[in-house]
Amino acid sequence: MADVTALTFLALCLPLAGALAAPFVIRILGANGAWLLAAAPLFAFLHFLRLLPQVARGQIVTGGYAWVPSYQLSFSWFLDGLSLAFALLITGIGTLIVLYAGAYLRGHKDQGRFFSFIFLFMGAMLGIVVSDSFLMFFIFWELTSITSFLLIGFDHEREAARRAALQALVVTGGGGLCLLAGLLILWNMSGVTQMSQLIGLGDMLRESPFYLAALILVLGGAFTKSAQFPFHFWLPNAMEAPTPVSAYLHSATMVKAGVYLLMRLNPVMGATSAWEILLPFFGGLTLVVGTALAIRQTDLKLKLAYTTVSSLGLLVMLIGFGSDHAVEAAALYLVAHSLFKGALFMVAGIIDHETGTRDITRLGGLRRAMPLTWIIALAAAFSMAGLPPFFGFLAKEEIYTALAGGDIRAITFTAIAVFGNALMLAVALAVALKPFLGRPAQMPKAVHEAPVLLWLGPAVLAILGLLSAVFASFTHVALSSPIAAAIRGTPVEISISLAPHIGLPLALSLLTVLLGIGVYWQLDRARFWMAVFLRAAGRGPDHGFDLAMVGLVRFAGRLIRFVQPGRLEIYVACTFLCLAAILIIPPILYGELPHLPAWPTDVRLYEWAVFLIAAFGLAAVLVARDRLTAIVSLGIQGFAVAVIFLLFGAPDLSFTQFMVETLSVVILALVMTRLRLSPDDRRSPGRRLLHAALALGCGLGFSLLLLRATQLPFNDALTLFFNAYSKSIAHGANVVNVIIVDFRGTDTLGEIAVVAVTGLAILALIRIRAGSERKLAVNDPDAVGAGE
Repeated sequence: MADVTALTFLALCLPLAGALAAPFVIRILGANGAWLLAAAPLFAFLHFLRLLPQVARGQIVTGGYAWVPSYQLSFSWFLDGLSLAFALLITGIGTLIVLYAGAYLRGHKDQGRFFSFIFLFMGAMLGIVVSDSFLMFFIFWELTSITSFLLIGFDHEREAARRAALQALVVTGGGGLCLLAGLLILWNMSGVTQMSQLIGLGDMLRESPFYLAALILVLGGAFTKSAQFPFHFWLPNAMEAPTPVSAYLHSATMVKAGVYLLMRLNPVMGATSAWEILLPFFGGLTLVVGTALAIRQTDLKLKLAYTTVSSLGLLVMLIGFGSDHAVEAAALYLVAHSLFKGALFMVAGIIDHETGTRDITRLGGLRRAMPLTWIIALAAAFSMAGLPPFFGFLAKEEIYTALAGGDIRAITFTAIAVFGNALMLAVALAVALKPFLGRPAQMPKAVHEAPVLLWLGPAVLAILGLLSAVFASFTHVALSSPIAAAIRGTPVEISISLAPHIGLPLALSLLTVLLGIGVYWQLDRARFWMAVFLRAAGRGPDHGFDLAMVGLVRFAGRLIRFVQPGRLEIYVACTFLCLAAILIIPPILYGELPHLPAWPTDVRLYEWAVFLIAAFGLAAVLVARDRLTAIVSLGIQGFAVAVIFLLFGAPDLSFTQFMVETLSVVILALVMTRLRLSPDDRRSPGRRLLHAALALGCGLGFSLLLLRATQLPFNDALTLFFNAYSKSIAHGANVVNVIIVDFRGTDTLGEIAVVAVTGLAILALIRIRAGSERKLAVNDPDAVGAGE
C-alpha cells in the first residue's frame, strides 16, 4: 500500500514536472524532445494501468496525506472504476497528444511554452478525476480553467484567440464559483469533505431542505464546464487553440470535467425529480442544438467541435434519465467518444497541416496522396456514426436500449437521440469522405502523407476503437462495467457485444443510419436551410456574451468613477464619515451610551489655564487665513495636551508628545513653505458646514467612546502581565519602552513604515515642484521672479 501511495503521488506530480522541464528539453532537443517529454504521461498511464485489475474486481484505491486535520482538509485521492478510467484516458491520450504536438508545432518559436501549458492542463485534469478532498477537487477544477485560458489564447497575437480564451475563462470560472458554493452546501449538509465519504450519504442529501440549492449550484459548475445549453458557445470558439489542444480538450479532458462531476454525484444526488427533469431536458436540448449547428459549419474543427457539444449533451441526458441501461450507455459512450473524437480532431489537424486549409468545401481527392490518413479517418468516423464493428456501435445500441419505451417521456427522448445521432452520422461521413473523395482540388500546399508522429496518435485511438468492440467482453470487465458501477453506486455487469440484437434498438439504429445518409446526401441543402433558420432566429448566446462583457466594463467604469473620483478631499471626507458612523451608531443601537459625568468642581486654576490655552489654539486654527498659521496654531493644541499629560502623572507620554508636536510643526512648516500652496480656503459654505459636521461627529464619537471606556470596571490583566514579564522576558526596566519596542514591535515597525512613506511622498512633491519651476524658468525667466 505504501508503494502504491508513493507511485500514485509521483504519477500525479509528473505532469507538473513535465511543465517545468519542457522549455529546457525543447531548447536542447528541438521537436525531438517530444519523445522524452511523452515519458512523463506514459509512466503515469502505466501506473494507472497496473491498478486496473484491482479496481475491476471492485476494490477502491485510496491514499494521500493529511494537510489541515482540524478542518478535515487533506491531499487525498480516490480511484474507483470511474476515476481510474478518466485517469487512463487523460494520461494515455495525453501521451499521444504530446507526440502529435511535437510534429504539429515543429519549428514553432514557442513550442516549449506550449508543452508547459499542456502539461499543466494535463496535471489539473488528472487532479480533478482522482481528488477525494472537496478542496483539492475545486483547486484543480479552477486550474483547468486557468490553463485552458493559456492554451486557447496560445496564439495571443490574434484577437480571435484572445477573445476565445477570455470567454472560456469567464464562463467556466463563473461556473466554478457556483460549484464552490455547492460544495460548501454539500459539506454543511453531510459534514464530510471527501468524495469517498459522501457516496454513502445519498438518502441524507436527497432528504435535506438544501438539496435543490446544492443541485442548482453544482449543475451551474457542471453545465458551464461541459458546455451545456445555453453555455455551449464557448466550446466551438475554443477552436482558436492549436489543433493538439482541441484534440485533447474534446477527447479526454476539460469538457468532460462537468460530465465526470455529474457521474460522480449520481449515487448521492440522482434518483430525484429535479435530477431526472433538469439533466435530460438540458442534455437533450444541447444534443439537438449542437448537431444542428454542426451541419452548418464548413470548417472541419468547428464541425467536430459542435458534435462534441452534442455528445456532451447526450451524456448528460443519459446520466439524468434514471434507468440502469442509461447509466451503462453513458459509460460506453464516454469511452467511445474519447477514442473517436480524439482521433478525428488529430485527423483534422493532419489535413490542415498538410494541405493548408480545413474548409471542407475546398478539399477533395486526398485519398491517393494521404491513404493512411483516410483509413484512420474512416475508422474513427464509423465509430462516431455508430457503425459496426466499432465501439461506438455498442454505445449507440445501448443508448437505444436505455431510452426506448412506451411512455411519452421515453418516446420524446428516443426521438431526440435518433435525430442527434443521425446528424452526427452525417457529420462523421462528411469529415471522413468529403476531403478524400472526388476530384483532387487545388490546395495551398503540396499534399503528401503526414509524418509518423502526426498519424501515430489517431491510428492508435482508431485501432483501440475497433479492438475494444471486437474484444467487448474483456473491455466490459476491465473498463465499462467498473465505470457504470461507480456511476450507479452498485455493481454492474455490461454484456452487450457485436452480435446482432434483433429488436427495437437495432431498428432504431437502422433508422438512424438511413436518416444520417439522407442528410449527408443533401448536406449542402441542409447547410443552407440551417443558415436560413439561424438568421431568422437572431443572434444567440455568443453575441449575448459580448453584450454582457461590454455592459460589465461600462458598469465597472462608472462605478470606479463614482467611488474613485480622483479627489483627495472626497476620500478624506468619506473616511471621517465612516469613522463617525462607526463610533456613534453602534452605541445608540445597542444601548451602550455612557452616562454623562457631573461637572467637575475640583479643577485647579492652572489646569483651567491649560484648557483655555488649548481652546485658544483651536480657535486660532479655525480663523487662520493661511496654512502656516494653522499649522503653528495646531501645535498649540499638541503642547497643551502634553502639559495635561505631565500634570496627570504621565511624564514619558508628555515628553513623547512634546517631541512629536515639535517635529510635526517644524516639518509641516518647512514643507508648506517649499510647496507654496494656495493660502486661500476655496471651499463653498455648504462644504465647510459638511466638513465641520464631520469633525464634530468624529470628536463626539471619540468622546463617547472614551467616556464609556472609563466608566467600565478597569481590567488590569495586561498591566500585571507587562509588569511581570517586561524585566524577565524583554530585559527592560522601562515598561512603556518595552511595550513599544518588544511587545508591540510589529505595530511600531508599521508606524515607522508609515512615517517613511509619508516622508518619501513629501520628497516627491517637493521634487515635482522644483522640476516644474526649472522648466518654467527655461521657458519664461520672468515668471519665476514674478512668482516670488
